[in-house]
Amino acid sequence: MFGPIIIAIAGFLLRVLNLNRPKGLVFDEIYYVDGARDYLRYGVEMSGTNSEFIVHPPVGKWLIAIGIKLFGDNEFGWRISAAIAGTICIYLIGRIALRIFHNPIWATVASLLAFLDGFALVMSRTALLDIFLTTFILLAFNAWLKARYFELSLWLGLALATKWNAIFYIAGILILEFALNRNLFRVIKVKFLALAIYPFTWIGWFLASNGWGRNYSKNPIISFIHYHFEILNFHTGLTEKHSYQANPFGWMIMRRPTSFFYQSPNGKSQEVLALGTPLLWWLSIIALIYLVIVFVKRFEIDSTIILLGIMAGYLPWFFYQKRTIFTFYAIVFEPFIILALTYLAKTLYERNERFKYLIASAIGLITLNFYYFMPLFLGQIIPYQDWLNRMWFKSWI
Repeated sequence: MFGPIIIAIAGFLLRVLNLNRPKGLVFDEIYYVDGARDYLRYGVEMSGTNSEFIVHPPVGKWLIAIGIKLFGDNEFGWRISAAIAGTICIYLIGRIALRIFHNPIWATVASLLAFLDGFALVMSRTALLDIFLTTFILLAFNAWLKARYFELSLWLGLALATKWNAIFYIAGILILEFALNRNLFRVIKVKFLALAIYPFTWIGWFLASNGWGRNYSKNPIISFIHYHFEILNFHTGLTEKHSYQANPFGWMIMRRPTSFFYQSPNGKSQEVLALGTPLLWWLSIIALIYLVIVFVKRFEIDSTIILLGIMAGYLPWFFYQKRTIFTFYAIVFEPFIILALTYLAKTLYERNERFKYLIASAIGLITLNFYYFMPLFLGQIIPYQDWLNRMWFKSWI
């Protein structure tokens, strides 16, 4: 497994390169870095001297807080935990590929493709919650493939305590367990252990007296439940228009990627655009279609695991057509897109070894495509015309 390790190290170096750029808080960092600061000071989130209503669980913000504690309240400190999480993802994609495909070459290909995705690079250089959610989901799948069920419960619980959409992955893994006719008691135990971990991550809220809604009832459990109903109401009722909101029908083609930052210093352009490497994502659409065809024709555990990993992160968003949602939510199933593309490459090669030239050419073109868009991934200052040349579609602006 030297391949994925070496690639992960290279990915880490790219992630920490000028990590303090751009300066200042970008996009939703304004919420999550502020929350991390509050956790370090008060144990709960505050707005001045008043308790603050928050809509995401604490774990991701605690991870950001660790970076601030170790490296200071600055851009590097805000983002270093995300960079580490993104690096772990590169390695885990390779590990999972090895367990699915049983071949270190395809494991290395999977890690390489993960390295070459600009979407993952941007999310690993920004202090948002989604890259932590992705890491915990990958850790959970890796544990499941090793049949380590206590570890599986731990990672699923931490995923849920980062963002609630982890619930769909909990359901997905349970479906896999049932499909494989495994032990019913073990399935139920995994579910309840994962859910039991969740309230423990709110320990700061339980111990504090000034957390939002903490004194709703004399019984802290009732206050906790009330708080979560309010969070649920927020998420289901979020319909405020945003210039970068994107319908999930367009996520795979990167129709409306999220711009995290833009400014024009001295007539030039500097942008951080959460854009997947276009060629990689467009080819992955073919891989996804192939997975669906395989699933319809026959039950095959390898392709089914990958397909479920995509559907658990992607399909639920189609039922929220009125909600304000963004393309960057797709990062949670991005690793399974990588695995789908690797699966297609492996299948082609096994049918005819001559396809190795096509596969190598595709990886080469993806590499060039990644390099071409790198200024937008790293927030580099480039001439305006160079930036405009990279705006292949009006919807990217």
